[in-house]
Amino acid sequence: MGTLSKLRRLVLRDNVSVREAAKRLNISRNTAKKYLEQPDMVEPQYAKRQSPPGLLEPYKEQLSQWLKTDSHRTRRDRRTVDAHYQAIRAMGYSGGKTMVYAFCRQWKDEQGQLPKGAGFIPLTFEPGEAFQFDWSTEYLLIGGLHRRLEVAHIKLAASRAYLLVAYYAQAHEMLFDAHARAFAVFGGVPRRGIYDNMKTAVDKVGKGKARNVNARFHAMTGHYLFEADFCNVASGWEKGQVEKNVQDRRRHIWREAGQRRWTDLDELNTWLRQVCVDSWQELTHPEWGELSVADVWQQERGHLMALPKPFDGYVEQPARVTTTALIHFQRNRYSVPCEWVNAVVSLRAYASKLRLIGPGGAAVELTRSFDRDQTFYDWQHYIGLLERKPGALRNGAPFKEMPAPLQELQRQLLKNPGGDRVMAQVLSAVPLHGVEAVVVAAELALQAGRVSGEHVLNTLARLKESPVGVTDIDTPLKLQTPPVANPARYDGLRRTGVVA
Repeated sequence: MGTLSKLRRLVLRDNVSVREAAKRLNISRNTAKKYLEQPDMVEPQYAKRQSPPGLLEPYKEQLSQWLKTDSHRTRRDRRTVDAHYQAIRAMGYSGGKTMVYAFCRQWKDEQGQLPKGAGFIPLTFEPGEAFQFDWSTEYLLIGGLHRRLEVAHIKLAASRAYLLVAYYAQAHEMLFDAHARAFAVFGGVPRRGIYDNMKTAVDKVGKGKARNVNARFHAMTGHYLFEADFCNVASGWEKGQVEKNVQDRRRHIWREAGQRRWTDLDELNTWLRQVCVDSWQELTHPEWGELSVADVWQQERGHLMALPKPFDGYVEQPARVTTTALIHFQRNRYSVPCEWVNAVVSLRAYASKLRLIGPGGAAVELTRSFDRDQTFYDWQHYIGLLERKPGALRNGAPFKEMPAPLQELQRQLLKNPGGDRVMAQVLSAVPLHGVEAVVVAAELALQAGRVSGEHVLNTLARLKESPVGVTDIDTPLKLQTPPVANPARYDGLRRTGVVA
């Protein structure tokens, strides 16, 4: 069009001949004469280059299938056009590479012009009607390590109030804990929860809306009295609010969190709770522009169901205690009381702890670890074995974690013959008097320089002695004639006659 415009100005305005104008513009005189004969400015149309028919035609369907398959892959895993060309050459294609490139480019252009979606209908929710739940994966530096986190997103559908809770794994017990935390922050429970078909709730997806829901998830919904509603397969727009919440929080909260160093997960979750609640004041509600999310949440709070006590969200499984008083759980080992050796106990896994129910109903709580191939000892679990195996004190792995005064006392006692038995007698007082009292007695014995089991036990007995107090006796006797202070009576006793 630019050349045609210059041609018309040279000939029609500046009275330059057609031959001279075509020479200046480096075009054919016949071409210039053709376009000058047209009364209006018309964009030149050029005939498309026609490829030889029949060469690529048998392979177009195969190429379309490959391109469609690659469109669903990540950019890193997609095959190049040259890979497609080499593949159809192996199938018998004898044409050139240019036709393959042109077909692939044309196919991608046609796909790019197609509508991206079928359109959506905006949804509205009544106060207290529903909440939406989703998981996301984030990465932060916690405890000096770059850790992968599974983050639970819970959002009220009406007020848009939300909460984020981070975990090291995505399991049933984390799902239960996230609901308990969110309902406590929201101040109540909505009547319906909207989920996708996550494995922490749905065991099997059936036809239509049929779902095989996990029994423990059913127990949680029955405890909080809300109804679980699962989206259709691959229909994330049915819970679009929480889906968008995942994207928005990555631009704000997680960007700030990534610039900080966290000691542990509890510190991160405390900060997440506070920053989420604070953001309610700053965010404007999308439907009521003059109100913040916090203002609408205050109104929705009155429509929520009453909050019951937190759901006892654990997942239970049996575990056998080994001969070394250890149980195995998720590639880690934890010590239990030595009296449970070879017994089958009930292991209840919570989000941050393990609760073991042993023979006779005795319970032990342990701190849960999400590392791998670690062994966690509690030296007090092995005290019962020291009466029969006192020699294990010298190299016993659990006793490396005793308090420093007890370790120093052990080093002093083991210098003498029979010191292991003496130390076993001292440790046997821990179940009776408590570890704090025994540690204090050991410190006093070390300060006095008399390192012996008798001295430690004697000091412990003195610490446990209750002071003897004066007991007041209440008597009902009363004097009929109260005494009178009369010094004259004493003078009367000094008279001679009275004395005689």
